[in-house]
Amino acid sequence: MQHRLKFFYAVTLATVLSVAGCAVNPVTGKNELSLISPAQEIAMGEKNYQPSRQSQGGDYYLDPTLQAYVKSVGERLAAVSDRPDLPYEFVVLNNSVPNAWAMPGGKIAINRGLLGYLEDESQLAAVLAHEIVHAAARHGASQMSRGTLANIGLAAVAVGTQGRDGGQLYGMASQLGAAAWMAKYGRDDELESDFYGMDYMARAGYEPQGAVELQRTFVKLSEGRQTDFLSGLFASHPPSQRRVEANIAKAKELPKGQRYTKRYQAAIAQLNKDSRAYKAEAEALAALNKKQGKEALVALDKAVALQPREGSFWELRGHAWKLVDNLANADQAFTTAISKNPDYFSPYLARGVLRHERGQKSRGLADIKRSYELLPTPAASYYLGEQAMVARQYSQASQYFNQATQGGGELSARAQQQLGAIQLRLKPESFIQTQLLLSDRRELLVRTSNKSPVTMSGIQLRLTIGGQAQILRLPQPLGSGQTATLSTGIGPIEDASSGYRIEAVAAVPTQ
Repeated sequence: MQHRLKFFYAVTLATVLSVAGCAVNPVTGKNELSLISPAQEIAMGEKNYQPSRQSQGGDYYLDPTLQAYVKSVGERLAAVSDRPDLPYEFVVLNNSVPNAWAMPGGKIAINRGLLGYLEDESQLAAVLAHEIVHAAARHGASQMSRGTLANIGLAAVAVGTQGRDGGQLYGMASQLGAAAWMAKYGRDDELESDFYGMDYMARAGYEPQGAVELQRTFVKLSEGRQTDFLSGLFASHPPSQRRVEANIAKAKELPKGQRYTKRYQAAIAQLNKDSRAYKAEAEALAALNKKQGKEALVALDKAVALQPREGSFWELRGHAWKLVDNLANADQAFTTAISKNPDYFSPYLARGVLRHERGQKSRGLADIKRSYELLPTPAASYYLGEQAMVARQYSQASQYFNQATQGGGELSARAQQQLGAIQLRLKPESFIQTQLLLSDRRELLVRTSNKSPVTMSGIQLRLTIGGQAQILRLPQPLGSGQTATLSTGIGPIEDASSGYRIEAVAAVPTQ
């Protein structure tokens, strides 16, 4: 058996490699294995860009000129990249965690939390150029390909045991690596992005020392174990002294360029002005995590006074009011948050859940549906699953509850229970356990057990003997956890397991 699996693994791997072949890295010119075509890569970026932005705070909207500015810097660099034809997009996210990331196909984001640590446009260019290289060099596609091959043995075993063919394996293997672009890039990918990113900076006229200074700053912050960086940029782009030294050597080969310090500082003026407000927000979040609603409200009063247009402050006020059991004020705060930023999923979900819990189910579900349209979350999925259950749309409800189980916690456990309830409605006989036994007189008996949480009636069993089937009916209802034994009238026989098969084919749940 082990020999056959090894052989199957070898054949499967050869099949995948022959299908995939090698692709030329557009940046380095090297041949690399790729299971994903450029068209698939672009499609994945298009599909995941918007939900990823929603899940990480939504777009920063208080200063549209900052969005336009970052976009212009990004497009200037993308135009001199090795893949200028990619459908690049650049966006600032409304997130305090210092971070930046690139999706396959050139979908790039930088958090406002990182912009405050940069000093000039050349340092911003260093960040964006680094991310552009990740996209242009197809690092995300390579991550997915490596993830696929790392799991191919497991997939091969699954195919060998389940009888799936090679085409299905390819689909399974692709899914195994589908989220790899979000994983931490390898050391070589990071060095490659630094190296070629500095080339892009020079081509676009930026001072390459900006990349050196950027890495020096990150190494210093990592040595001080800066908490926000550890949870953000350092998690996906770990800094090192080796990267600093590599950037120093690279900068010596490149021409001097522009820094545009005044232009950059003018662009982030609103962020700098609002820094005290976001600091107060951080204090409120810490209080909320400790279930200190009153303390959170004090901090949020400061934040709102400094920047009343920031919807996240109002949403947090809603959570704080809910914590102190002032539900009317919580509803009003969530409503204000929606009015400030109507394109962000989170306040809709918060208000929808609040209204649902207060008995305003139709109004609550309207909000929850809107949140789900913007970002399908496990929480929204659960409530929409409940609605589908009431409408007896069990197939739709099952899909929602399966999504809800991905979130963990109490709602996940409740979703699992609801999935059981759907199964009880759609296939109640699956809760009936049957077993063939022999009596003392060697007469064939059927032991039937009800494993459901409710009483079952109308239980029908199918007994198959040598290819011929007959239906047996249990004469009485069977309560939850109860067992009954039914005589088949067949016997005497020698062995109940030879040529006989029993299964439940019908049952009716009763409350």
